[in-house]
Amino acid sequence: MNNTNDRYRIKFALNDLNFRSIELNDPVPLGRQILTAAGIDPRGDFSLNAILPSGDFEDIRLDEPFDLRRKGVEKFVAFQTDRTFKLTLDDREILWGKSTMQGSDLYTLSGVGNDRAVFLEVRGGTDTLIKPEETIDLTAPGVERFITAPRPAIEIQIVINGRSHVVKGSEVTYEQIVQLACPGSHNPKSYFSVTYRKADSQTSQGELAAGGVVKIKQGTIFNVTKTDKS
Repeated sequence: MNNTNDRYRIKFALNDLNFRSIELNDPVPLGRQILTAAGIDPRGDFSLNAILPSGDFEDIRLDEPFDLRRKGVEKFVAFQTDRTFKLTLDDREILWGKSTMQGSDLYTLSGVGNDRAVFLEVRGGTDTLIKPEETIDLTAPGVERFITAPRPAIEIQIVINGRSHVVKGSEVTYEQIVQLACPGSHNPKSYFSVTYRKADSQTSQGELAAGGVVKIKQGTIFNVTKTDKS
């Protein structure tokens, strides 16, 4: 939180996690003052939460003072709602003012890197992977506890020279494709031309050169042609 000339700058979001900066003069404003500074009429049905450094949400009542000088507290999120849904993410309490939540919101709140993912914890069953693009119904039974864990390897079926192969991960290299097309080929006089189509990269078709990488999806097609160097 920045304090410039006795003004306190915080990050504020309404109904989502798209934060913007606002400033207040009072270091210990009431909840309604925070809403007013954000251009919101506090007489409506609004909930207001501070996101603490621990990742927990803290409910702030409209007539409750909040000390902006508390170290590390700079994000606030409000919802226009008359109901709050409680859930946990790695044992951190989340207070959400909408009946649905995007998977991307959970990933934002978790702060995980590309090697980890968010799961719905299923007691006595298999935890369910949450994808960033999916919408989660918070009114459904059992939607209460979320955890983060190592991201499972993705298996994708591709076609090389008319034959199906299953690979792990969302990307393949030139060297992987050549080895799948011609297992054990190490002849230094051999050259392989690799083309692809129906890929998941910005260019869905093209040629894959030595050392190159291409992003794939189910059904990506490769053609590998072997020639001998003169």
